[in-house]
Amino acid sequence: MSGEVVARLSELPEGRGRVVTVGDKSIALFRRGAEVLAIDNACPHVGGPLGEGELAGDLVSCPWHGWQFDLRSGAWQRDGGVKVACYSVSVEGDEVRLER
Repeated sequence: MSGEVVARLSELPEGRGRVVTVGDKSIALFRRGAEVLAIDNACPHVGGPLGEGELAGDLVSCPWHGWQFDLRSGAWQRDGGVKVACYSVSVEGDEVRLER
């Protein structure tokens, strides 16, 4: 086993975000079936909470101004040079582990 347990898969709603705090970072987790994707919770535009955004496929929209970010790359859809950090996640049984 590796990584820090940050959530239980059974507690993550399908297709919606959940925010966890790891150290001093706020991280948004998104469940897609048995897979969990993780990105920084703060939109680089003005800090909107991405974990509260709407999910469409691999894209999450910031609830404040609609900026869309790819959950796999962290890239903003209008300019791939603008990104949020992505984190490696593993799921072992019901444990969601964040690799740091």
